[in-house]
Amino acid sequence: MNKRPASSQDSHEPAEETGRDDLFADERGYFAEHVGKRPPLKADQLPGAAEHYLGHRERLRDKYRDHGDTSLADYEILELLLFRSIPRRDTKALLARFGSLAGVFGAPTSLLQEIKGIGESVALDLKLVATVGQRILRSELREKQVLSSWSSVIDYCHAAMAYESREQFRILFLDKRNALIADEIQGKGTVDHTPVYPREVVRRALELSATAIILVHNHPSGDPTPSRADIDMTKTIVDTAKPLGITVHDHIIIGKDGHASLKGLRLI
Repeated sequence: MNKRPASSQDSHEPAEETGRDDLFADERGYFAEHVGKRPPLKADQLPGAAEHYLGHRERLRDKYRDHGDTSLADYEILELLLFRSIPRRDTKALLARFGSLAGVFGAPTSLLQEIKGIGESVALDLKLVATVGQRILRSELREKQVLSSWSSVIDYCHAAMAYESREQFRILFLDKRNALIADEIQGKGTVDHTPVYPREVVRRALELSATAIILVHNHPSGDPTPSRADIDMTKTIVDTAKPLGITVHDHIIIGKDGHASLKGLRLI
């Protein structure tokens, strides 16, 4: 992943929102055309457009406080989230490039930084939010019978893998109560292939004392339709695991717009 050298927009430390002057100081220099060539503008020197934009974001915050998230469009949520990081910048460019909030948060940092005004620190802020969301979804699977929380499994896998640019092969290891023991990425590959070794899958399940597993991988193309290789590999893992008392509950394939279940398709 290519990373740009740190700049004034990337090394910025936000100040507390203690007043209007502090707020404008917090925004200094981010998108000025001549950053580093002149001192930051004071509040009374800012043009009317900046005054208007400050008021716009204050109105968004009030709207969110009074009416909740359903009152805001996706781009408005991004504006509030990135208020400190990219002041006076329209966030619609992010949605235009990546298509949705999920696409924005799932995009690699290198691609995020191709958007004007998005530096490394802002890109990492977006990825941090995505990670928090994934951790919340995964925590909901802990100590639960995974098979009775199937929608939560799909939601977590989709959040974690749908927008990856390369294939990942993930395994959910379950105990005899079908509660989650571990969630591990076993391999990463190319845009259309990940090497999987059935004996290694089973060996790891035995190490964790897992009695069941759920296989998951993503299709970066977006189409979750299983390939012949996906089906054959799954059957090999099933045949290798069964004599050792390990059940393969399913193999889920994740795409940007949906998922496929090999068990649901009666392919295992």
